[in-house]
Amino acid sequence: MRGLGRREFCLVLLRRMADTRPDLVADALPRLGADRAQARAAHRRWQALGHAPRGPRGLAAQLAVLGPPAERDEVRTGDLLLVAHRWPLPLWPHLRWEVLADPGGEVLAQQLVRAAGSPVPPASAGLLVWEHVVADVAALPGAAAADPGVPPRWEVHLPDGTRARFVWGLLQQVDPPA
Repeated sequence: MRGLGRREFCLVLLRRMADTRPDLVADALPRLGADRAQARAAHRRWQALGHAPRGPRGLAAQLAVLGPPAERDEVRTGDLLLVAHRWPLPLWPHLRWEVLADPGGEVLAQQLVRAAGSPVPPASAGLLVWEHVVADVAALPGAAAADPGVPPRWEVHLPDGTRARFVWGLLQQVDPPA
């Protein structure tokens, strides 16, 4: 897609992360060789793509920007057969962008997930912001996932009252027990 690639897609993801962690986003922009103006421009292009009457939809939009996935696996959820498409992104080499789609290309979920062989320690050793993903924390004993009702956001509540808050599947904030 003209003007959008994996680097720009990272900038699009950072747009939502800036709502909760502007400090980490500000630190990440130079690592991508970008500034705030370039991040805003990437976000505008992504939004324009999504609103274009003849623009690609669902999985086709992701493929247009990210290219062919590095990994593709079939995932069965009950009677539903889905396909998990995963791409490496330059900002998070230990993660993959995962899109779960039905065979027709309808996107059902999309988030950052742990890459195979990642060097990040398990969440049981302590929660690491911008390192752990939803699955890492949800796998802890007694953890309960909670949907806050905002599409790119997620929460996991731990038995001691700790709340882990995620954007696009990546841990952004850990709220200690009240």
